[in-house]
Amino acid sequence: MANLKVTLIRSVIGRPQNQRDIVKALGLGRVNSSVVLPDNAATRGAVIKVNHLVAVEAAE
Repeated sequence: MANLKVTLIRSVIGRPQNQRDIVKALGLGRVNSSVVLPDNAATRGAVIKVNHLVAVEAAE
């Protein structure tokens, strides 16, 4: 199964609470932090909700 590397590139300061919660649920804490997550529907849905705050690339 493929993985996605998700990196927080913009701050969550001033963002709605639901976007802050999604970023936290993805495991991202501060700007430039990265996590490797499984490429499934739940992860993709969360990333789509905060796509203006994160960068996504394929991970091996």
